[in-house]
Amino acid sequence: MPAQLTSPQSAPAHEAEPTVVSGELRCALTGRQLRPDEAYWAPPLVTAHQLIAAVLRTLLTAPGTLGQLLLGEQPNVPYAPEARQQLAARRTAEQLKLLVGILVAAALLIAPILLLAS
Repeated sequence: MPAQLTSPQSAPAHEAEPTVVSGELRCALTGRQLRPDEAYWAPPLVTAHQLIAAVLRTLLTAPGTLGQLLLGEQPNVPYAPEARQQLAARRTAEQLKLLVGILVAAALLIAPILLLAS
């Protein structure tokens, strides 16, 4: 059963820990069972594929909620303390994938325009 989380709205990001935790806690990255006092709480890892799929699905089904999807605060999930370095490396890799994808898409859009203009 996944952990039920509620975070106080006024707490700073580095202190935002859920006030209610029910069920067992498992690291969102490794799956290791955690004790509540050892868990490192952070936003979930979102892959470039998940982000692009969610944006496209939202644009097709409910375009008015795109702002909430992109700018809404995500609830924190538990991570094992030893998974912090792995989590940081995965976040960096996903950001790099997204950046390269955006640059390739921009190049594909701009190249025909430049070829037609010359």
